[in-house]
Amino acid sequence: MSFRRLSLLATLSVCALAAASAPAVFAASAATPASAAASAGVDAGSPGSPTASAATSVAGDTGPAYGPELQGFNYPAPVNQYDFTSQGVALHMAYMDIKPAKANGRTAVLLHGKNFCAATWDATIHRLSDAGYRVIAPDQIGFCKSSKPEHYQYSFQQLARNTHALLESLGVTDATVIGHSTGGMLAIRYALMYPRETQQLVLVNPIGLEDWKAKGVPSLSVDQWYERELKTTAESIRRYEQSTYYVGQWRANYEPWVQMLAGMYRGPGKQIVAWNSALLYDMIYTQPVVYELGQLSMPTLLLIGQKDTTAIGKDAAPPDVRAKIGHYPELGKAAAKAIPHATLVEFAGLGHAPQMQDPQAFHQALLDGLAAVPANH
Repeated sequence: MSFRRLSLLATLSVCALAAASAPAVFAASAATPASAAASAGVDAGSPGSPTASAATSVAGDTGPAYGPELQGFNYPAPVNQYDFTSQGVALHMAYMDIKPAKANGRTAVLLHGKNFCAATWDATIHRLSDAGYRVIAPDQIGFCKSSKPEHYQYSFQQLARNTHALLESLGVTDATVIGHSTGGMLAIRYALMYPRETQQLVLVNPIGLEDWKAKGVPSLSVDQWYERELKTTAESIRRYEQSTYYVGQWRANYEPWVQMLAGMYRGPGKQIVAWNSALLYDMIYTQPVVYELGQLSMPTLLLIGQKDTTAIGKDAAPPDVRAKIGHYPELGKAAAKAIPHATLVEFAGLGHAPQMQDPQAFHQALLDGLAAVPANH
């Protein structure tokens, strides 16, 4: 499949869209799904899945349109670009590098999840910076403000190498690596590949604490993932996030992140965005990290919302399989037992994104956990 012409058209259209699109904070939509929908168990592992998007047609989706690299959406800090070549392709990796007013000598690297961007770490960036940490928050290749290549062999090893090269270019040789959701899988892979350069590992509701395919979740082809992703709308994203991330609750301050994602599917780069998303879902499903948790040698902090039910491809699984996956109270404890130097912090009433659902409790636990590891560890 070639997206060369589509990518060119998308690029030519971005300037006009950027002028028309405003990254303002959006009030919660009147179409916000009722909590009854969340309690019905809508949990697809993909906001573009047929189950999640049944209530809203793509034609009826309204809101800002952003470019394929999130042109038109502002980040909470200046965005830099790391230019490099990978797999014979010239790429650029967007990142924020926030230096504190009073440094404590440590660098925190924030790795976003599948339905997130570096910008969604906004509150965490401020709390860590205020505490003296240098904070580096990249958008991985295929996501948000970074390149979305037409052809790329995605692997967690490749994304880890890209991230390591970025950090090397910034002179960072020792970091606290903090990963959320899919970013947790990447953080684990990074720590396994670069143990001497990972001072501490922090996993925030990481996916990949179980092997979905081994438990019976059926495989979807990249083409099937692509067709699902093309159906993505603000409503499908909102419905999925309400049920999985926020335990059936919804607040207006979640809405900008819905529009951030949905805007790329309203813009001229919809096809290339969906294609890269499909490739990334295939990577997540086929490349488990759970079998290597025992090889992690650094201090590891697990921050786990207990109401999380995330599992990739869950909606495609038969009922008996669906019933036994995505149980984070069990997954968190099993991970803490498997990882040699792990500390587990559980948030009883929180879901997949505790840093957004209860920022105060989350950041207190994060800062306490970071402080437990000396800067010269």
